[in-house]
Amino acid sequence: MPPAKKRLRSYDHERTCAALLAQFEQVREAVRELAADRFMLPTGLGGWTVRELAVHLTTAVESVNRGIEAPEPAGPAVSLLDWPAGTASRARTIADRMTALAAAREPDELFTAVADRAAALLPGAPGERLIETNAGPMRLTDYLVTRTVELVVHTDDLNRAADLSVPIDRQALATATRLLADVLAVRAPGASVEVRVPPFAVVQCVEGPRHTRGTPPNVVETEPLVWLRLATGRAAWHEAVAEHQVSASGERADLSELLPLMG
Repeated sequence: MPPAKKRLRSYDHERTCAALLAQFEQVREAVRELAADRFMLPTGLGGWTVRELAVHLTTAVESVNRGIEAPEPAGPAVSLLDWPAGTASRARTIADRMTALAAAREPDELFTAVADRAAALLPGAPGERLIETNAGPMRLTDYLVTRTVELVVHTDDLNRAADLSVPIDRQALATATRLLADVLAVRAPGASVEVRVPPFAVVQCVEGPRHTRGTPPNVVETEPLVWLRLATGRAAWHEAVAEHQVSASGERADLSELLPLMG
């Protein structure tokens, strides 16, 4: 029997919007209190400093604002599960834009301007509306999911680079975790390995004998932030396993050839 086709997970528009804005506000408050000398610290993301990373975080929401303001593009819409595959190809353009923007504007000024625009534009914007993105036309709800992933992943980057403890909104973390778990299941279809990221996601993947009952023979389990670091290339699989950040049991439970899922 052929494997069942992956069913697309649905995301509640209002909850996703609220999670995005809640995480943006958490970062905004942290950046506002950051000492001037901390902005020059390296982040480990190419040549970006903390200042450039902070500026990049504002563009995650500003791109939503611009998309809502622009005319609705023609479809078809890009699939949400296809979005991570194109992120690496856009990295150079994004980096150049961040360098220029960081030199021209103060981070706190940008956060305030973007938050004010989002407050005026997002309420009432329908989730099914298509907006133009760097990846192509996307449903607004789907694009909010991608922006939430960006905010969560880069909040973690900011915390580690500047020795901060910016909280991560629970719904935002759940959204990012679930999307990247689903991407893994699509990239490596099958049901021989169960990947658990409690409390937010469980997916089956990798071709091989299908598990039907009891404890699966191949199980991977880790925490949400570790999963996001693995999926985005910020952590290496074998190091995470060696440091007991990942539990991997079974002969098929090595995901090193499948990660990262996005750059």
